[in-house]
Amino acid sequence: MAPPPNKPRVKISATQLQIISWIAPVALLLIWELLSRVGYIRAQILPAPSVVALTGWKLLQDGTLLTHLGYSLARACVGFVIGGTIGFVLGVAVGFSRLAEAILDRSVQMIRAIPFLALLPLVIIWFGVDEAGKVFLVALAVLFPIYINTVLGIRQVDPKLLELGRVTGLGHRDLIRRIILPGAMPSILTGVRYALAVSWLALVIAETLATTKGIGFLAMDAREFLQTNVIVLTILIYAAIGVLADSIARWLEQRLLTWHPNYDKGEG
Repeated sequence: MAPPPNKPRVKISATQLQIISWIAPVALLLIWELLSRVGYIRAQILPAPSVVALTGWKLLQDGTLLTHLGYSLARACVGFVIGGTIGFVLGVAVGFSRLAEAILDRSVQMIRAIPFLALLPLVIIWFGVDEAGKVFLVALAVLFPIYINTVLGIRQVDPKLLELGRVTGLGHRDLIRRIILPGAMPSILTGVRYALAVSWLALVIAETLATTKGIGFLAMDAREFLQTNVIVLTILIYAAIGVLADSIARWLEQRLLTWHPNYDKGEG
């Protein structure tokens, strides 16, 4: 008896996948709004999404929201560039050299184990309450995931590919440019995605230092006056920026890893 023919695979376009990915968040907001309107969730505990949106619109109109958001984005971007650059350089050095690993890796891992809150008193002593301390905390948070994933990506490059490159006459520089760095790129970009998320966590802690600008300050100020709607708004802003940052990282993956079969986003 002949086996039944294989069913054709259902193809899902990138647009359809994007729509599907938003079903759960939108459903959560609708349920939240419904429970708030029927009185199951008190406004003092968790205001409805419509109330939070109205609060955001008012702060946007008077310029308050854009001012605080601008300061937070500037701190996050500067800290990410500094920490990401240092993490990548250290990761490349340790990934290529066992001597560099012996010199650097243990110290980096020890610093990575220190909680941010434990560093706050020392950061205040070093930098005061200026912008440098906030940027320092963000950079420190970003450094480690990029460092670790860069080292991991370089070490996991297939030795057979390296041998093939040597056999075909590639020099050391060409091996790095054509085989090692492209092979390590998926891991490096994973580190970038994780670092983008961690940078906002560090920024929340950094903006608890004495400051008068930033989304963190907006939340702390709202807490003093029990403005739950503003607090929830700042949380949603952090979440939205996190989603946007992750989307940028995914876009980079699609552009830089077009050769990799696992990053073909044309169909599901």
